Amino acid sequence: MASLFLGSRPRLVGRPLLYSISAFASLGVFLFGYDQGVMSGVITGPHFRKYFNSPGPVEVGTMVAVLEIGAFITSIAAGQIGDIIGRRGTLFAGAVVFGIGGAVQTFTTGLVLMVIGRVISGLGVGLLSTIVPIYQSEISPPNHRGALACMEFTVNVLGYACSVWMDYFCSFIDSDLSWRLPLFIQCVIGAILAGGSLILPESPRWLIDVDRDDEGMQVIADLHGGDPEDVMAKAEFSEIKARVISERESGEGRTYESMWRRYQRRILLAMSSQAFAQLNGINVISYYAPRVFEAAGWVGRDAILMTGINAIIYVLSTLPTWYLVDHWGRRSILMSGAAIMAIALGATGWFMYIDIPQTPKAVVICVIIYNGFFGYSWGPIPWLYPPEILPLTVRAKGVSLSTATNWAFNFLVGEITPYLQEVITWKLYPMHGFFCVCSFILVYFLYPETKGVPLEEMDRVFGEDEREEALENESEVTSLIPNSPRGRRSLSPLRKDTTLQSTGLLGRLFGGTNSRALYEPIAGGEE
Repeated sequence: MASLFLGSRPRLVGRPLLYSISAFASLGVFLFGYDQGVMSGVITGPHFRKYFNSPGPVEVGTMVAVLEIGAFITSIAAGQIGDIIGRRGTLFAGAVVFGIGGAVQTFTTGLVLMVIGRVISGLGVGLLSTIVPIYQSEISPPNHRGALACMEFTVNVLGYACSVWMDYFCSFIDSDLSWRLPLFIQCVIGAILAGGSLILPESPRWLIDVDRDDEGMQVIADLHGGDPEDVMAKAEFSEIKARVISERESGEGRTYESMWRRYQRRILLAMSSQAFAQLNGINVISYYAPRVFEAAGWVGRDAILMTGINAIIYVLSTLPTWYLVDHWGRRSILMSGAAIMAIALGATGWFMYIDIPQTPKAVVICVIIYNGFFGYSWGPIPWLYPPEILPLTVRAKGVSLSTATNWAFNFLVGEITPYLQEVITWKLYPMHGFFCVCSFILVYFLYPETKGVPLEEMDRVFGEDEREEALENESEVTSLIPNSPRGRRSLSPLRKDTTLQSTGLLGRLFGGTNSRALYEPIAGGEE
């Protein structure tokens, strides 16, 4: 039953149900946000460094980044797991595994056990980071999908901020509890999420896809207010069911091979969004912010304090996107964020290079600006975009590949950052600024706008409905008139795109792409 209350007690329906599901599922992203930030303060603590015999940059990098190895493994497997046991079951499994990893880290007796605990936590993070965006996109209405996904990212950043401040307050503890206590909090949050996932409703799209139509219809009805006879609820159910039947009748395979063959462009776009979210430099700040501030002149606990202040601003920066994502669209947010981030990273490197008395304050300002614009743009959108653009039949597998890309590049950045901070020093920051410029160019030329498009109609954004219709028409004409010039003519899109030719630079930057400009919702009775 799609309710958070059992028995004869009142059920949550409509928007209260939708927001409750979103808030509780977001604990999954809170968990890996917390885990990303907790090590940043722990690794600089005197008791931690003494316990692990003053680990060098390679040991620190491995201890921090090895979590991504576990996350990479399960993020690939999560697609298959999510299709078999459902979105809710995968959420439960991820929370349990994460809690176990947190316990191993908390009670570690040495470096090896700490690394093992980080890998186990990574296995849980991989499941959660893949399935939560899928679950969120499948229960959200089109006109609120972007906002709810961005709220989800805010919770992720809130987890990061909480971990930083936990590190700061625990730094006053004069014992090994100063680092064991922040790690133990992971177990508590994991247990809460595991228990809560048992009473969340399953994704209606997954239920319909596995022929549990009555349960799927009940969840949809509850999300629309609780009335099974609601016209909008019935229409949504019919659209999802028709899409499922159509995909089955088309013989479309669900293997990774068939997914890649048909949706190669979408997969590459999804993977690139997650790759640049890491290459744009966020984990230089998230994992190693205290070390960045120490390099700029802030010492000891003051470096953690600056990280905590930065984290609060980071959280606040995610709030405007709740509104802007469904009004400005995805493209304009990504491009404006990339531009400001590139400038901020370049300035960070410059002030470290000239090393003047104002450098510590200048670096803090630059890092805060960078973090603020990342939180508004490349933080939330790469988690929203992949599940939007992929069809139901391959959504879990496609998102698993994009999430695996995130963790692969996450590991790469986390592993080499301590080394690069010592070898190329200030040049590290303009290097990531260069990747911000590359991401701007990629979005400008290749990313279609998805604002307000129902998931079942995403084919039209990519022009696939038109191409399929053209192929069918061409086949019919060729079979009837074999010698017709039309039968020998190469195919072209049904609707020629002239949008970008007729708009100025600002229109191209903020008005969407070719595909979005051509999108029209399916009218009643249109097939």
